[in-house]
Amino acid sequence: MRLQVIEGLDKSRQALQRTDPLDTSSVPEEVLERNAELFGERLSPLEAVQRILSDVRRDGDQALKRYTKLLDGVEPGLLEVGREQLDAALDALPDDLRRSLEIAAERIEAFHQECMPRRWLDMDKGLGEFTIPLDRVGIYAPGGKAAYPSTVLMTAIPAKVAGVKEVVLASPPRDGNVPSPIVLAAAALSGIDRVFAVGGPQAIAAMAYGTESVPAVDLICGPGNQFVALAKRLVFGQVGIDGIFGPTETLVVADGAAPPAFCAADLIAQAEHDEMAVPILVTTSPELVDAIGDELDRQLPSLERQALAVASLERQGKILLVDTIEEAIELANFLAPEHLCLMLENPWNWAGKVRNAGGLFLGHYSPEVMGDYVAGPSHVMPTGGSARFSSALGVHQFLRTMPVVGLPPKEFSRLAEPATHIALGEGLSAHSHAIQVRVRSLQQADAS
Repeated sequence: MRLQVIEGLDKSRQALQRTDPLDTSSVPEEVLERNAELFGERLSPLEAVQRILSDVRRDGDQALKRYTKLLDGVEPGLLEVGREQLDAALDALPDDLRRSLEIAAERIEAFHQECMPRRWLDMDKGLGEFTIPLDRVGIYAPGGKAAYPSTVLMTAIPAKVAGVKEVVLASPPRDGNVPSPIVLAAAALSGIDRVFAVGGPQAIAAMAYGTESVPAVDLICGPGNQFVALAKRLVFGQVGIDGIFGPTETLVVADGAAPPAFCAADLIAQAEHDEMAVPILVTTSPELVDAIGDELDRQLPSLERQALAVASLERQGKILLVDTIEEAIELANFLAPEHLCLMLENPWNWAGKVRNAGGLFLGHYSPEVMGDYVAGPSHVMPTGGSARFSSALGVHQFLRTMPVVGLPPKEFSRLAEPATHIALGEGLSAHSHAIQVRVRSLQQADAS
């Protein structure tokens, strides 16, 4: 299989134009027909999500059950999954899988413990900052094409490390009217407090507005399809969100020493997520381009999700051929990919030049797939170029910072004059007055 090859820096930049993950200006006919079957009208994705949010806000649990049957094809039972079901799912895991999830959980917790910001207070200057965990956080774990216990660990554990009082999980019901057993097991392992068998935009609405069964939360996090992403954008302001996530993406920067088998395997691993996944490689080596094509032919036929991977590689896969590694890093900073892998002989020499990436993976033995599962940082990372202004999910998203001002009289006196000048410069005489009454009070105290 030969991927599209683009040569030169300028043409490569043109080929890396960002797309809006929520762009619904061109809606496929099959989507409109599907919505017509479900809703009785040819609603756009945005209109469908708006209707679901409105119905859940108005009708609560009744709307959740109605949409669970309509959209998931599951006759709803109890919305909340009992604690005993979580524990039973964990106990039923094969030993090797359970131990693997435990190892992942241990590394995720250790990483995020190291990331916790400090709370500080300088009594002499009368300044400080408190960090306060959120009260309640909602996590969404997809359950459509696959089950993602790793997503549960990668979202719940940072929240718990941050000190969030209550973490709730929503995930679509599958067989038995409950989420996937492996998702339930991960929920038990990560210490999630409550689990609800609800998926799609209706789950986002329930966690944003609250229903008779599902409590309203302060922040909703976790990935999902376009309908879930639309719902998160629409409820933002009512609650916080971790971000709007589009198709997953990996950019591999490789030099002539990069093993072609590694490069091809990493591109395929990215591509097997879904047809919209974005696998891109930037290299300075024409020989590597040919060798990767041979490796794709060799590796793809043995994979279970070959058809899905091929569809992604054909649709979004690219190899960009540039003159220098400096140009390759420039392209990486321009794209701001979710995952940036430096498959270079001396990757640490280049790490400091990277400005924009959701996560940075250095060297031949730090593939992005290790970050998906066991490396430690959360795999919930910004997509679609949003790594230019946002970060991977971590403890900071689950904490509020509260500045503290407790000026001692001596420090207040030192700062009173400049504060007064600024207040008068803004034409706010009452601000100046609030300062001066204190200045006079201190002067009188000193005189007596």
